[in-house]
Amino acid sequence: MARKKLKPNQEEAQIDMTPMLDIVFIMLIFFIVTASFVKESGITVDKPTAETATKRDLANIFIGIANNGDIYMQKNKVDKDAVRAGLEEMLLENPESTVVVQADSRADAGALLKVLDAAKAAGVKNISVAAEL
Repeated sequence: MARKKLKPNQEEAQIDMTPMLDIVFIMLIFFIVTASFVKESGITVDKPTAETATKRDLANIFIGIANNGDIYMQKNKVDKDAVRAGLEEMLLENPESTVVVQADSRADAGALLKVLDAAKAAGVKNISVAAEL
């Protein structure tokens, strides 16, 4: 069988990739928009140990309390009175957010309680305190 030769003015059929690229681009935008972004505290703390601690996988807001009582949210130092307002702002983005308070083992218990009270007052439903296992 002889192959059919193309005339010089005929072109070979090609698959148009534009629709596939459009779909991939739309999917990429969808995943970026729906992704849950983690709000880090911005400091490293020496967490206390607890024998009954359990691991939480789904936390997306972290609040850090340094050993001198300073409070950090989103890598910025905040005043104790500004914690509630900051959490309310973050909850507007994702109302089902989980807050994890990372308090240093030498931090003042009063600072920890102020943060926990501010989180409850802001409307956070899931609050945890970080500890080493």
